[in-house]
Amino acid sequence: MSRLWQTTNKIFSRSNSLLSTKHRIPLSISHLSKGPSRGQFISTTVTPKIQKNLNQRENAAQIQKVSPENDVPSNGSETEGEITILGAKYKTDEWTNINKAILDKVGRNLLNTPTHPTRILKDIIFSQFPTYAHYDSIPSPVTTYANFDSLYIPKDHPGRAKTDNYYINKDNLLRAHTSAHQVQLMKAGINKEVSLLNLNKNEFLKEKQKTSNDYVNINRRFLVAADVFRRDEIDSSHYPAFHQLEGVVTLSQDNLEQEIATEKSIRESAQQQLLLKLGSKSNLQVETHDDTLVSSANPYQDCHDPKQVDMIANDMKETMNSMVATILSQAIKVEDNDPNSPAAGKPNVLPVRWIEAYFPFTSPSWEMEVWWNGEWLEICGCGVMKQGLLKNAGLENQIGWAFGFGLDRLAMILFGVPDIRLFWSNDKRFLNQFTPGKITTFTPFSKYPPCHKDVSFWVNNKIDGKDTENSTESIDFHENDLMDLVRELAGDLVQDVTLIDKYTNKKTNKTSLCYRINYCSMDRNVTNLEINEIQESVRKELLTPCMEIFDP
Repeated sequence: MSRLWQTTNKIFSRSNSLLSTKHRIPLSISHLSKGPSRGQFISTTVTPKIQKNLNQRENAAQIQKVSPENDVPSNGSETEGEITILGAKYKTDEWTNINKAILDKVGRNLLNTPTHPTRILKDIIFSQFPTYAHYDSIPSPVTTYANFDSLYIPKDHPGRAKTDNYYINKDNLLRAHTSAHQVQLMKAGINKEVSLLNLNKNEFLKEKQKTSNDYVNINRRFLVAADVFRRDEIDSSHYPAFHQLEGVVTLSQDNLEQEIATEKSIRESAQQQLLLKLGSKSNLQVETHDDTLVSSANPYQDCHDPKQVDMIANDMKETMNSMVATILSQAIKVEDNDPNSPAAGKPNVLPVRWIEAYFPFTSPSWEMEVWWNGEWLEICGCGVMKQGLLKNAGLENQIGWAFGFGLDRLAMILFGVPDIRLFWSNDKRFLNQFTPGKITTFTPFSKYPPCHKDVSFWVNNKIDGKDTENSTESIDFHENDLMDLVRELAGDLVQDVTLIDKYTNKKTNKTSLCYRINYCSMDRNVTNLEINEIQESVRKELLTPCMEIFDP
């Protein structure tokens, strides 16, 4: 599901970085977990550029981007008050906050580029689920209803803020997670919506539809992989465009046990065939640690039979365990010499632990973590689907479960890719290293020297803000606005942006922030003059009535 699949107390903390003590993989819907967030999603004016509509921007004119396989319609602002994305025209309004750098990414179609790591990983996962419909080409613009309301995300939820999403207008945005397609695809199966069903890539199901005398609802089980867009920090493991994979399973409450058994047999056979085809670098055996309880904090739904929920929860966990073990068998597992680790003395054991979680659209809910190379690695969020979602889709007599996780950071680990920017690079030295259907280790090519520049500014304090050493909650400023501005002006020349100093003057009720911007191109040498020009543009755009720039 999207980055919403993440536990309560992990939302938007810097510890979620892939380089932190505990590695985290972005999940489809983690940003909508309940609980404390990094900030209160402060709506703030940082720059005139960020707040202007795209029709007022000279540099948001027609944008043409060609994917490796297909031409895609142009993106950009064509007329005043209007924007074109993937050939469709949308009215702009006060919610519009998409910039040229993001429009450049829409329609890149990396998940269908044969030698791209995310495509290779996606195909390996798809092949493990031969009875599921496979979707990987659903366009990224979605309605706010699909992205939020259909998943029971409240109107006032901080995850809907402009500071965290790319809005086309108040009613449409670039999808923030693949969960936006849950209800849409379930409905498409029931209502025989051919325009969507024809996007299914599973040839077995296509043939089954053709040869069956009766209509076959292929969307009772489906996987959907897609690019998603979120405003975020800048470092080697965060990027405003990335990829997620969602899985949805619905089962008949009248024939539950038989359906689970049949599907399990088919899945296990597919995984065995995949391993024979790929070979494996390690013969991993899953060792599960599950002390979770269904309780008032993570409850059964009133409309469900607890015995049936336990049955599908076990099926869900077994499915996730075997899927992850199959994927990680293609990677090289570092020997764990820590005598206190859960894998001590067990070179072929994959420790898996399950922890309780919260998501607005599932209950009960869990997260799965695996012990990998000396650390607990968060893999996915999952849970029993809220029955209201099934009812809204016309499947009130079914019971279901769903899961979601991010493809990019898992691909970084499997392929040994050190910087997430590489996934969006057009450099042939990157793509030519990989072979369809195989997980191979990335060989770094020459990296040009980095250059850092600092920018400091004063901002007004908030009356009700909370002051912590490394946060910006107490001030009238949201860090994502700065990150988005830097991405727009510098593109992929920026390696990371870090807050290196913070000082509050209690007399003036203002706070000084100093950010270090590290510039480093992956494919060319950048002159100091070019960097200075970009840095000066950043400084100029930061000048607003509530901010004062000064030299650090």
